[in-house]
Amino acid sequence: MAAREFIKGNEAIAYGALKSGMNAYFAYPITPSSEIPETLAKEFGSKEYSEFRTFLQAASELEAINMVIGAASTGAKVMTATSGPGFSLKQEGLSYAAGMEVPFLVVNVNRAGPGLGNLGPEQSDYFQATRGGGHGGHRNIVLAPNSVQEMASFPALGFDLAFKYRNPVVVLADAFLGQLKEDVVFPEITPSVYETSWAATGATKEGRHLLLSLNLEFENQSKHAEHLKSKYEEIERLEQRSESYLTEDAEIVLVAYGIVSRLCKQVVNLLRSGGVRAGLFRPLTLFPFPNRELSALASSDKSRRFLVVELNTGQMLQDVRLAIEDSSVNIDFLYSLGGLLPSSSQIARKAEALIYA
Repeated sequence: MAAREFIKGNEAIAYGALKSGMNAYFAYPITPSSEIPETLAKEFGSKEYSEFRTFLQAASELEAINMVIGAASTGAKVMTATSGPGFSLKQEGLSYAAGMEVPFLVVNVNRAGPGLGNLGPEQSDYFQATRGGGHGGHRNIVLAPNSVQEMASFPALGFDLAFKYRNPVVVLADAFLGQLKEDVVFPEITPSVYETSWAATGATKEGRHLLLSLNLEFENQSKHAEHLKSKYEEIERLEQRSESYLTEDAEIVLVAYGIVSRLCKQVVNLLRSGGVRAGLFRPLTLFPFPNRELSALASSDKSRRFLVVELNTGQMLQDVRLAIEDSSVNIDFLYSLGGLLPSSSQIARKAEALIYA
């Protein structure tokens, strides 16, 4: 039986990446994600993680993301981690990587903003992560853990998706989840070996492999953009992931991701104990957003109400409305900002007010 470990979310994601066979890590430390490089620095050179061959603290986030691109271009499993201000600085590199079709993993432990904000949890980087953030209309695959256990298991999934689609993958966590300590059982992971015939590993008999995001010929750029569009559509078709809790007979469904979904699950149980048939819909992928599952839930009972709960002013709310596509469905919203979390009683009162309105 696997041993249980009591560790922080940031530590869990570091060990999850190591157990997935990560080869290299480049980053500039920033609170509240700093335990990730601290953990990796401690384990660098360990015989247990012999595949982990490069650890480098860059002088800035700009340096870090370009180092990531360089290493990932060789077919290596590469990760970086940051928080909101650093994630902003990485956007140009993420756009280049999407254009070059280079796979790697980016962890964003979201803190309150805009600007430097504070070190409390927020979910205000949702747009930046799911809409590409940088220039040129690219898309990142975005995973949203809600527990330390998922922080431990999502790196393996992230690397698999990154290499399957040759695309950057973002793990969008938050300050609370990064600092939260819970029991974890690390899954038994056999590090995947990926097809990397595309990688730039030096000239061969077949010639050079060029990974470019520059196409000066308009027709070539158009062809490449169409290829990327088709890839993003394939990701949307095949990789939607979600979790439902007591939604079958629910008269009101809470929609939340990340740490807020943990609160909402408690609220569902609280409401059920009081006779309110509540349920929870949790996206595990923010891009692709699980449109099919949410749309089916809304269409199965047109009287069903939805309450979106977020730590921002309504970013996932837009994706919920796009997914449901029915103006007659009642969709309401509750939010909290500045590093503060809503209480269970706040969420419950809002849900009850909608039911009994």
